Amino acid sequence: MEPNAVAYLAAGLGAGLVILGASYGIGKLAAATMEASGRQPEVAAQVRTAMIISAALIEGVTFFALVICMTLAGK
Repeated sequence: MEPNAVAYLAAGLGAGLVILGASYGIGKLAAATMEASGRQPEVAAQVRTAMIISAALIEGVTFFALVICMTLAGK
């Protein structure tokens, strides 16, 4: 097996793990937000705003990790 093939395989596996982790985190975040909104509807807007900010931070870290995986595959 060529060294480039191993790098591509590692980058693909790393990207897959990053996506799985991010989707799990955002899913748990959304579930907790829906539960909190159902329990206290009067603070739903504040909870939703905090969820959107947190989801954006999770996605930012995900994109950063994906860029690292693709950069390492190119070397």
